[in-house]
Amino acid sequence: MPERLTEMLMDTWTPLIILWITVLPSIYMAPMNQSQVLPSGSSTGLKRLNEEQRVLNRSKRGWVWNQMFVLEEFSGPEPILVGRLHTDLDPGSSKIKYILSGDGAGTIFVINDKTGDIHAMKRLDREEKAEYTLTAQAVDRDTNQPLEPPSEFIIKVQDINDNAPEFVDGPYHATVPEMSVVGTFVTKVTATDADDPVYGNSAKLVYSILEGQPYFSIEPHTAIIKTALPNMDREAKEEYFVVIQAKDMGGHMGGLSGTTTVTITLTDVNDNPPKFAQSLYHFSVMEDVALGEPIGRVKANDLDIGENAKSSYDIIEGDGMDIFEITTDAQTQDGIIRVRKPLDFESKKSYTLKVEAANIHIDPRFISGGPFKDTATVKIVVEDADEPPVFSSPTYLLEVHENAALNSVLGQVTAHDPDVSSSPIRFSIDRHTDLERQFNINAEDGKITLATPLDRETSMWHNITIVATETRNHSQVSRVPVAIKVLDVNDNAPEFASEHEAFLCENGKPGQVIQIVSAIDKDDPKNGHYFLYSLLPEMVNNPNFTIKKNEDNTLSILAKHSGFSRQKQEVYLLPIIISDSGNPPMSSTSTLTIRVCGCSSDGIVQSCNVEAYVLPIGLSMGALIAILACIILLLVIVVLFVTLRRHKNEPLIIKDDEDVRENIIRYDDEGGGEEDTEAFDIATLQNPDGINGFLPRKDIKPDLQFMPRQGLAPVPNGVDVDEFINVRLHEADNDPTAPPYDSIQIYGYEGKGSAAGSLSSLESSTSDSDQNFDYLSEWGPRFKRLGELYSVGESDKET
Repeated sequence: MPERLTEMLMDTWTPLIILWITVLPSIYMAPMNQSQVLPSGSSTGLKRLNEEQRVLNRSKRGWVWNQMFVLEEFSGPEPILVGRLHTDLDPGSSKIKYILSGDGAGTIFVINDKTGDIHAMKRLDREEKAEYTLTAQAVDRDTNQPLEPPSEFIIKVQDINDNAPEFVDGPYHATVPEMSVVGTFVTKVTATDADDPVYGNSAKLVYSILEGQPYFSIEPHTAIIKTALPNMDREAKEEYFVVIQAKDMGGHMGGLSGTTTVTITLTDVNDNPPKFAQSLYHFSVMEDVALGEPIGRVKANDLDIGENAKSSYDIIEGDGMDIFEITTDAQTQDGIIRVRKPLDFESKKSYTLKVEAANIHIDPRFISGGPFKDTATVKIVVEDADEPPVFSSPTYLLEVHENAALNSVLGQVTAHDPDVSSSPIRFSIDRHTDLERQFNINAEDGKITLATPLDRETSMWHNITIVATETRNHSQVSRVPVAIKVLDVNDNAPEFASEHEAFLCENGKPGQVIQIVSAIDKDDPKNGHYFLYSLLPEMVNNPNFTIKKNEDNTLSILAKHSGFSRQKQEVYLLPIIISDSGNPPMSSTSTLTIRVCGCSSDGIVQSCNVEAYVLPIGLSMGALIAILACIILLLVIVVLFVTLRRHKNEPLIIKDDEDVRENIIRYDDEGGGEEDTEAFDIATLQNPDGINGFLPRKDIKPDLQFMPRQGLAPVPNGVDVDEFINVRLHEADNDPTAPPYDSIQIYGYEGKGSAAGSLSSLESSTSDSDQNFDYLSEWGPRFKRLGELYSVGESDKET
């Protein structure tokens, strides 16, 4: 206790000593470096001294105080004295007034303006505000003039242990693996104390466990929670509720404390093997169960959870290892037993299997605890079911010659009932596979007979389906496919592969091959086709042609002589007998047409018609027709060309005086100017071919006869209108002899409100000779050229 008191005194006086040294009173220094004391009773001297010092002296702080700390949460009947301010200029009279400003001045802290005592008027809380910065100044009480510069100081609030520790992040949740060793880290908690951690032990915390022992422990200063017992089993207890206390004052008596809770959950590890709920399982299954269908489930329970509880199932022994299989249900972790191969009650009525369940994920730390697997026995009983008939073969193949007699037996199918009762079987043909009803079957013994004749050349294969039905239960039906192959017999004669027509040149040579022909046979002998060729008996001594058999089973036709002529005979017919090598052999007669043709020296056929031979120039009828068509086409082109030329030579100036709206050159109609869109046809400008020559105007007859100007070359139709107008305008501007009517610039309409009025002479009552054109020169430079032209005309008349 004396040590604690000494420590508190040192903490209180050390800052005061430092502040005392900092604000040690200083004396105003005169120019002669002599100290001067201000009389306390002379205000005039005070003013004069202040003025002199303001100019000559450097002021120094002269404040003195004896305490600048205040305890928080202090309450009493009177305000607590914080400290006292004093200046060395104060002789003890009442001429100096102390003023306090800054944080809480006037509200929290009040100063006695005469003595300089500072009092705290309210209870202070260090956790709310730890220090206050204030400014003190001494002024003349009468004039309020500052005697010294203001001085700043700090009042600190001393801490007391008035705040208990708090766990801001609580309550806590933590996990730790089960079966952990002692001292395994679980989690760390943290408490905070609002008191001053520097001053005293108010914020020095110590941690302890109030609840949760002996399972867990906590480090007193670091607050780290660890396991205190080994091999805690999650399957025995999964969750623990721990209460942690934090106490200040270093855990000594009188300190404040706070608590929080930590919920610790043991996480699972694979420390338990799977275990079958029973050692023997019984299942029964019908013999007609579908392949892959489940017949039963087995379950090996595992006290672990999640991945640690997953197991795989296998059949390790038994007489049905190839008949059954077992798989794992990922959702329920059950073992599902399924059928892999068909069951037969008549051959085997029961099976015994040994099933094993083993963990997938094994923790090597616990292998020494024993094997993580278990076994069980499964007995499966097969029950009898009414099965459909079973054919002796899954498919049947029958062969029959195409000339087989009707009702002859092609083959036989057999089937039996696999059940113990062995019901009789009836056979039938699925007529959807034999729409033409070419076959029949005996319902009792399954013999298949021929109902209609067969033709291999029409259909070589016939596929039918035979149906076997139990007589006692018509719902038990089986089907089997039967393929019937039709074998070939020699019932078709050979013939030419195509209709051959041979061509013989008039200038051909004896022994020349005229044509090579081939034959086909619809039959299909085992050793392939071999044909024999011969001429008719009456044609054996044919004077014109002969035949030769080739090694590739073809026939060559040869000419016996030369000098064939189309005028003498144009076409020859050569009958040929073709025979095959079948038994019996089949033969047919085919006729080859040989046409005599005119050929070139190289043997190329040019013409085979008789009429082409008599033409003087040796041209065929087709060539003559082509020449005639070309001549007619040329005549049509000439007629069209002449018609177009005539159309182009028509004059562009319309002779009819009544129709003046479609001519942009005539002056007979003023038109509507820009407001009239129907005054002329723009097509006239796009076909300027007819304006190349000189045409006299009807409305104005010039007195002077000028030679026509040489026009430009005809412009093709579709020429740009703007380009055409520019060319004609340039031509008119550069021709001094051109009268006004040759210009493309027409003035058919001047628009409304024109000062010049109308230039048209259509409505004029006077003739051209009575008009005076002198006024044109008064209209400005635009009409100067027009005035000169008409002036020249008048002067010519007078002369």
